[in-house]
Amino acid sequence: MALDYTIIGQRLKKARLDKKMTQDNLAEKLDVSIAFLSRVERGNSHINLKRLTQICDILGVSEGYILNGVSSKSSNYLTSEFNEILSSIPPEKQKLIYKIAKVISEEE
Repeated sequence: MALDYTIIGQRLKKARLDKKMTQDNLAEKLDVSIAFLSRVERGNSHINLKRLTQICDILGVSEGYILNGVSSKSSNYLTSEFNEILSSIPPEKQKLIYKIAKVISEEE
């Protein structure tokens, strides 16, 4: 799965705006230029995981949300991953997984 830096940038921008921060404020906290931050938010510049973690810490969002749009705090954060796995396996194995999931859900 390739990363879509435009979407990542959009999520970072939204998180920044939700925190009522300007690009100038965030750039200063990160010790980067406003131009670099602007390029990241537009998806024109790639961001490494270390810098992404720094930004997420400042903005109070998870890296998972920024990278894939789903927070691990969400009750359905693995839904699309499960659907992808299930769609790639034969029906008899899907039935087995269903039975296992049913047993596990009844234990709670």
